[in-house]
Amino acid sequence: MSSEFSPQALKEFLGEAEEIIESLHLDLVKIGGCSANNKIDPELINSIFRGAHSLKGLAGMFGFQDVSELAHYMEDLLDNFRLGKVPLSDELIETIFASLECLTLLVQGKSEDETFSIDVTPVIERIDAVLSGESKSELNIFEQYNIDSSILNVLTEYEEHRLHENLTKSNNLFRVEVAFDLSNFDQGLAEISEVLKQAGEIISTLPCVGELTDRISFQLLLGTSIPVEDVNDLIGNDSIKVEAIVSAVNSQEATVQSVTVASDDMLDIDESELLTPVQSQVDSASIRSISRTVRVDIDKLDELMNIVGELVLSKGIFVNIAEKLKATGRDDVATSIQKATRELERKLDDLQKGVMEVRMVPISQLFDKMLRIVRQVAKAQGKKVALDIQGADTELDKLIVEDLSDPLQHIIRNAIDHGIETPEERKSLGKPEQATICLWASQKGNHVVIEIKDDGKGIDPELIRAKAIKKKLINADAELSRADVYDLVFLSGFSTRDEVSELSGRGVGMDVVKNNISALSGMIEIDSEVGKGTNIAITLPITLAIIKALIVKVADITYAVPINSVLETLMIEESSIRTIENKEVIELRQNTLPLLRLAEVFDLRDEVEQGSRCFVAVVGLAEKKIGMVVDDLLGQQDVVIKSLGSTLSFVQGISGAADLGNQKTILVLDVGGLMSEALRGDSNVHV
Repeated sequence: MSSEFSPQALKEFLGEAEEIIESLHLDLVKIGGCSANNKIDPELINSIFRGAHSLKGLAGMFGFQDVSELAHYMEDLLDNFRLGKVPLSDELIETIFASLECLTLLVQGKSEDETFSIDVTPVIERIDAVLSGESKSELNIFEQYNIDSSILNVLTEYEEHRLHENLTKSNNLFRVEVAFDLSNFDQGLAEISEVLKQAGEIISTLPCVGELTDRISFQLLLGTSIPVEDVNDLIGNDSIKVEAIVSAVNSQEATVQSVTVASDDMLDIDESELLTPVQSQVDSASIRSISRTVRVDIDKLDELMNIVGELVLSKGIFVNIAEKLKATGRDDVATSIQKATRELERKLDDLQKGVMEVRMVPISQLFDKMLRIVRQVAKAQGKKVALDIQGADTELDKLIVEDLSDPLQHIIRNAIDHGIETPEERKSLGKPEQATICLWASQKGNHVVIEIKDDGKGIDPELIRAKAIKKKLINADAELSRADVYDLVFLSGFSTRDEVSELSGRGVGMDVVKNNISALSGMIEIDSEVGKGTNIAITLPITLAIIKALIVKVADITYAVPINSVLETLMIEESSIRTIENKEVIELRQNTLPLLRLAEVFDLRDEVEQGSRCFVAVVGLAEKKIGMVVDDLLGQQDVVIKSLGSTLSFVQGISGAADLGNQKTILVLDVGGLMSEALRGDSNVHV
C-alpha cells in the first residue's frame, strides 16, 4: 500500500470494499435464481458491473494490485455478460461467485495485514476460460455463415454482438440498400427505418459510396424472422434493393454447430484444478463483516441531533420552573426539581457529546481526495507538483467536511494554475522542478485551521490592484493596505487571467469560496510573498449543530454569540474608547483592540442610549481579534442552530437562528463574517 494514505483512509477503503462485495453478492444471488430463458433486469446487471468497476478503482488507488487485477477481470466478464456476449449459465454464475469469494478473502486478510495476499491466478484462468469459450463460439458462428469481412469490419462491438444474437436465433439477415436526395435524406432514412423496425431489428446503418453526386446511399443490416418477400411487401418500393445475406435454414444448421463447439470447449475446463488452491482458503474464511462500523445517513444524525437539542431546551424549562417555585416559597419542591435537573443535565451532556462524536470524521477523508486533484491538474498543466499532507487525523463535523470539499478543491486548482511555475521556469529561478503544496490541518481550541501553502510565484499586490482598477472594482485613487489588496481576490468578477481556460478566467471562483466558508461560520485569509509563495488559511468551527452561546442584548434585541469564538468579556468606560483612522479601539493589555458596535452593524442607532459604561465581548478567529460592543451580557446557554434557509441566505453577519426554550427565537451571529467585514473597514452589514 502507498504510504500516501493514512491508516484511517485504509480503514475507510476496507469498509467500503466490503460493502461493495456484499452488494455484489446480493445482486448475484438474484441473477443466479434466473434461468437462461428468463429476462434479467438490465439495471441489475449494470449494478454488478458498476460495483466491480468501483472496486477496481478503489483498489488501484490504494495500491492493492491483486484486488485490482481480479476486479479488472471480473469487470471484463461482467461487461461481456451485460452486452449479452456471454450467456447466462451455471458456469458463469459459479465463476463470478468464486471471484467474489476470493475478493472477500483478500479484503478480510488485508484488514489484519496490509501485505496479505493469495494467488488469484486460478480464478483469473477460470474467467478467461468463460470469456474465450464464448468468443470462439462467436467466431465460429460468423465463419459458418461466411459473413463478408467488409460487413464485420465496420460493425461496432455492440452491433457485432447484436448480429451474433440474430444468427443464434436463426433469423434471416438482409442488406437493404436505399438512396435519397441530399436535401431530405435524414427524413427519408427515418421513414424507412420505422418501416423496417416493424419487420425486425436494424443491426447497423452505414452510408455507402455512390457515383451520384446529388444523392446519398445507405446500407441497413436487418435481422428478421420473416422471408424476403414479406420484407419487400412491407417496404412497397421496387427501387429499394433487399439482398439476403443469411437464410433461416443456414442459420439453424450453423447455430447447432456453434453450440456444439462452445460445449466442447467448456468440457475441457477442470473446475477442481482451477479452484483448489483458493477454494480451501475461501471455505475457511469467516463470513463475518470486517469492520465494526455502521454507515448512517447524515440526515438521520441531524434528526437525532434535533431531538437532543429539544431535550436541552426542555431542561432549560425545568430550570425556569424550579426558580419560579423557589420564588413562591416552595423550596422543597424547587430543590427536588433542581437536583433532578442537574442529573438530567449530566446525562444530556454525555448524550450530546456522544452524538457529536458520531458526527465527527477525520479530515483525511477530504485530504486524500485532493491527491487525485493535484495529479490530474498538474498533469494537464505540464507541471510537477507534490502534495504534503499533515494533520489529516484532525476531526470535523461531517457536514462541514462535505461543504468544504468544493472550496478546497478550487483553492488547490488555483494554486497549480496561477501560482506554480512550469518546471523550466522553476529551474531558471533556482527552485526545485517539483513544486510543493502543503495541506495542513490543526485544532486550535474549538476551531480547526486548514492551511494551503504553495512555493510558487506568489501574489503580486500591484498586479491585483491594476486588475481591480481595470475591471472597475475599485477607484484608481483608493488607498488600500496589503491585506485589503489581497481581499480584492474575493470580489465577484475578479480574475487575473485575461483569457478563459478550463480552470480560470471566468471571474467566478474565490468569491464563491469565501461565501461558502462564511456559510460555515468560518474565516479565510490570504498572505503571500512575491517569488516565495502563497498561504491561505481557513478557520472553521468544529461543529455547527449544538453549541454553547453567550447571550447578549443590544437595543432590547437579544443575540447569541458562539462561545467557542468568545475569548473574554469586559465592562469598560465609554471614556476609554479611542478613535484611530476613523475606527474605535481600546487598549487591552498593551495591545490595540478594534471595536465593533453591533447596534451600528444592524442599524439600531435610533434605539441606542449611550451610557457611561458598556460591555465588550472579545471574539477571535486564528490570530485576529475584535471587541463586540453590546448593552448587556445575559449569560451562557446551549442552543441548537437552525438554518435561515435559502430565502435569507444573502443576510450577512447572521449564521442562523436558535430557540431559547422560552418560546423566544433569537439570531446567532456569524463571528467570522462580522470580523472579516470589520477588519476590512466595512462595519455596515445591515440586515
